[in-house]
Amino acid sequence: MTVGRRIWAIAEGYIPSGGLEGDSALVSHETACILNAQEVDVNLRITLYFADREPVGPYCMPVLARRTLHLRFNDLSDPEPVPRDTDFAVVLEADAPVVVQHTRLDSRHQNISLLSTIAFSE
Repeated sequence: MTVGRRIWAIAEGYIPSGGLEGDSALVSHETACILNAQEVDVNLRITLYFADREPVGPYCMPVLARRTLHLRFNDLSDPEPVPRDTDFAVVLEADAPVVVQHTRLDSRHQNISLLSTIAFSE
């Protein structure tokens, strides 16, 4: 079964500093939820784009065959950590088709907000 695309974009990214601490599930974060429905492992190359500086990447990440990966941008560190309180966009390139969904949890306020959307692919 072939499900997905090879190139995906998330035009809106932002990881706020602050928010709830202690419980990692409630720390403000950006996540790319990636589905690999293929029979083979997929390698991702992730590039971050910014308004005021050159892009950063690639961040390289495997997604095992017939598995899902919930990749928190907060956890990316190589080639450098994703900056907090900074607008960014993401391009994900896969060597086989995958599906990408974008999720943000913002826990800066008492009323925690969550948004989720399918990323753009072509």
